[in-house]
Amino acid sequence: MEHQKLKTEQKALEINLDSKIYGTFAEIGAGQEVARLFFQVGGAAGTIAKTMSAYDKIYSDRIYGSEPSGRYVCESRVYKMLDHEYELMVERLQTEKPECTFFVFADSVAAINYSKTINGDGWLGVRFQLSPNSPPNDLVLHVKMQDTSNKLQQEAVGILGVNMIYSCYYYKNDLKTFVASLLDGLHNRAEVDMIRLTGPDFEHVDNRLLGLYLLEYGLTEVTMFGPDKQSVHASEFLYKRSLMVVRGHFNPPTLVTLDVIRSSFQQFVNEADVDPKKSFVINELTLDNLIKDGKIDHQNFINRADMLNALGQSFIISNCSNHQRLINYLSDYKINKLGLVIGVHELLQIIISKFEENKDGRLLVAFGELFTRNILIYAYPALEGENSEEIMDAFNLPVPDGIRFLYKHLIDSKQIVPVTNYNKENLHIFPYKVLESILNDDDKWKSMVPPKIIDLIKNKIQHQLSQIS
Repeated sequence: MEHQKLKTEQKALEINLDSKIYGTFAEIGAGQEVARLFFQVGGAAGTIAKTMSAYDKIYSDRIYGSEPSGRYVCESRVYKMLDHEYELMVERLQTEKPECTFFVFADSVAAINYSKTINGDGWLGVRFQLSPNSPPNDLVLHVKMQDTSNKLQQEAVGILGVNMIYSCYYYKNDLKTFVASLLDGLHNRAEVDMIRLTGPDFEHVDNRLLGLYLLEYGLTEVTMFGPDKQSVHASEFLYKRSLMVVRGHFNPPTLVTLDVIRSSFQQFVNEADVDPKKSFVINELTLDNLIKDGKIDHQNFINRADMLNALGQSFIISNCSNHQRLINYLSDYKINKLGLVIGVHELLQIIISKFEENKDGRLLVAFGELFTRNILIYAYPALEGENSEEIMDAFNLPVPDGIRFLYKHLIDSKQIVPVTNYNKENLHIFPYKVLESILNDDDKWKSMVPPKIIDLIKNKIQHQLSQIS
């Protein structure tokens, strides 16, 4: 999808010249760059009611309240800023400006510091009306900054803020452009890895789909969702904790899927250096699994997401075709211990691929990039083939002779961990066979999927058949 990329100044001026759009800017941590852009293009008196920056933490706490976590660059801070400033807008101006649609822009940003120990990230939000005197909507997102200087990161925050406000008012009926345009003028300068759009004018919006658009249009490589179908961000629940990631197709989740999660997580939390109370499990679905006929199948994504959420599961959607890119993304959150769960067939493919691609002497380096000290690879067993009763596990994996010594070392050092407490009775369940049974509507699939999603699958089949007829 291509949209017309307007210049930042053009967007800001267009907003300034719209007499119905009027609001407040509250910016903390990276200057007042968003408001500055509206002042610079002229006509700001038609848009800006107030700008402020409660930079001092004591001042900020007196205005917005304290943060129990002690962190100021966080999601809850932005919502507190939006609550406070929007309430003031309505209280002071609703009677005097009954024709206006009010908005509040708020951000809390930690730009890169002099010693470069902070990479730069922030939370940004817009609370906005689409018609006078109507209840407001919220757009909240998280950004990771890519520029290598404080000045450039401040500039990027300003551009992003203008893009957000412009999307809220001018792309409200085209959500693909709404998302894709957020990084107009910011190519390779920022990454938006969480987005949430809520409110009475957007009750029809599935935020999981907006998250998928983030990946589809190159705004990020990873975004996350909770079991409540809402977007979540790693910084809000993973910092200095332990995480186990289960990679799969989930098309559909089967009884094996639940057993993979159960048995692997049980072993993970029993590790000596893992605190069960500070450990999470999350599933990962990769973008390439959603491509059909060269295009991303959005409905197929929602189907898989609905089933995972119905099972109470959180999940990641990623554009990380290999594990290393996911590991690099998660490294920002100083995770104490990371567990990656994969099937033995996929593990064998990874090992053979590493072996074949690194026969030039870089073999140890290539494996060292994936198998690091705080990462455990859990290998879930499988039948050797559809018509076989022989079980393949991490111990008898048929790795190439030239790498067998290294593979044995990874097993002995417990960097590859065989999943042992698994249910052998379910290994005959193959997801593609379950999917075939569902599509044929022959009821065989019902004994192979969790009971919680049987009705969900049946309803989707009926809906699809009604669409065809």
